[in-house]
Parts: sequence; C-alpha cells; structure tokens
Amino acid sequence: MRALVQRVSRASVHVEGNEAACIGRGYLVLLGVARDDCETQAAWLARKIAGLRLFEDDAGKMNLALADIEGSVLAVSQFTLYGDARKGRRPSFTRAAPPEEAKELYDSFCRLLMAEGVPVEKGVFQAHMEVSLVNDGPVTLWLESEGTA
Repeated sequence: MRALVQRVSRASVHVEGNEAACIGRGYLVLLGVARDDCETQAAWLARKIAGLRLFEDDAGKMNLALADIEGSVLAVSQFTLYGDARKGRRPSFTRAAPPEEAKELYDSFCRLLMAEGVPVEKGVFQAHMEVSLVNDGPVTLWLESEGTA
C-alpha cells in the first residue's frame, strides 16, 4: 500500500457538486492499494499514520500526533498512486488492485485507523472527486507499507 500523507488545516471532498466529506486540522491521506496487498499492510499503515508526529509543539518541533491535537483524517482512495509512467506517455496501472479488492482494503484501512482512535472521514470510492485542501507547512510524506516495492 502507498499513502501520500499531507498535513492540512482543512480538507474536503466534493462529488457532483455536493460535499461528501470534510475535516479540519489533520491529514489528507491519498491511499493506493496494490494487487498483492493484504490486511497486514493496511494495519501497518494505519498504525504508522496514527502515530506520526507531524504537528508542532510549543517549541516549534514536529512532536505531536493526531491524538495530541484532536485531529482527524480524510482518506481518499487513489489507484493512480500505482501508475507507472516510465515507458511512453500514458501511465500503466497494472500494479493497482482491482476495484473490489482495493475497496475492501481501503475500508479495512479506515476501520483500522478508527480503531487507533483517529476520527476518519472518507472520500467516495470510484467516484470522480474534487479534493480541496490547505496543506499546512507544507508538510507531505510518502509512505509505503512493508512488503511493497
């Protein structure tokens, strides 16, 4: 699994002009699921994101986690994180999991993140979404779960 984690002061998802989800301070997580991913990767990534200390303390150091700031996560499924554009001009998405498998692991990731005590809002799986965010910092991390290339 791959996750692009962005520290945000706010983020939202709109589908067909309607707001589907929004959060205040926290992380926007764009999540990609690969064909060979399983629950183990989802659990590792949920624990990792819940424990990340990307928010500044009183000394200005990145020392605070989501729980410390009462933050939340907006999780958006993003199969294009597995796009391979090394050849040609149009990316190949053959490493991305099929929609049925990806949805199952995306939902599992969100449940596991909630089990870590993190409030989670979700995008709409397989919908054309308009994602808005205010990247705070900016702070952006690329994470890959163990067992992926």
